[in-house]
Amino acid sequence: MNHVYSDVIQFRGNHFQYGYMQGGLLKNSPILPNREKQWGPKRRYHFTIDELEVKKAIRTFAPGIWDEIEGLADALQWRMHDAIREFGGYYLEYGRSGCSIFTGMDYMIRNYDNHPLSYEGRYMLYQPSDQGYAMIGPSMQITGRIDGMNEKGLAMGYNFVNRKKSGSGFICNMIGRLVLESCASVEEAVALLKEIPHRHSFSYVLLDKQGLSYVVEASPRAVDVHQSNACTNHFEKLTGENRYRMDESQFRQQTIREHQENTTDAYKAFQIMNNTDKGVFSPKYGAWAGTLHSSGYFPKDMRAWFAIGGDQYPVNIDFGRWLTGEKLLVKKIKGKLNTEASFVNMERVRN
Repeated sequence: MNHVYSDVIQFRGNHFQYGYMQGGLLKNSPILPNREKQWGPKRRYHFTIDELEVKKAIRTFAPGIWDEIEGLADALQWRMHDAIREFGGYYLEYGRSGCSIFTGMDYMIRNYDNHPLSYEGRYMLYQPSDQGYAMIGPSMQITGRIDGMNEKGLAMGYNFVNRKKSGSGFICNMIGRLVLESCASVEEAVALLKEIPHRHSFSYVLLDKQGLSYVVEASPRAVDVHQSNACTNHFEKLTGENRYRMDESQFRQQTIREHQENTTDAYKAFQIMNNTDKGVFSPKYGAWAGTLHSSGYFPKDMRAWFAIGGDQYPVNIDFGRWLTGEKLLVKKIKGKLNTEASFVNMERVRN
């Protein structure tokens, strides 16, 4: 078992200041050097960056994020061209992954499955002073969010479906950030997901204080919406976008649904997802599909749960109190994974 952790990062202020703060942290972090080693120098030339195109796309839906990227570039002393490539959420590819989501009237429980070397280990609480909604959740590619909840009680998580036949548009973690940054309800989030361009095929699961759970199936070619309490890694509406093999995804979804009848509270739902003997938690780290974290969001109570690895008791965060100005005392959230690999925030990857 390997001991890993996520750093808890809290900030209140405008978006440029937020980006500048993160850039300062990244200067002393192994995250960016590790990415350079993992992805290789050729990725610098893989995409032709159209700065005006990306700027227009981001500022159309959440202009503060553009200011955040400018703050990152300033702190790192990078060209804006390079900052857009790294943090713009519009060009970089996304590897295949697992992921499962289970919702009830009052909660969303989510397993994020991937390889540890893809994981930044950054759990973020941000309250903007200029524009956009405050939010809580783990980051991906610095500016994006893997899952999360905002100050209006809108919770979001996404599940990978397919990256073939990709289009020109935002990748999943930036889409998650755009939803949390700019949407106050499920209805607003659905409207946004229908409007924005999607690079890959993903399901976006939404829950707000009204207690209705929606799954938005989005690809570069189409978007469809339906209600469901269990979502894994295949589409139920846009079936033509699915991968050829879906057995494992369908098995996890059926396992969640079989447990639903006997699930009387949120903690039992969390155990179904996080316990290693229930059939949903995945140990397949070598296949880039092992469960890295289990998260929970409670829109009515404005609380969040977070745990790294399996068979864990989640850290309980009162997001509502944090929004009133109270500082969270937790600095790191620790866990264990059955793999030798570490998160990229912990140490430099060896050649």
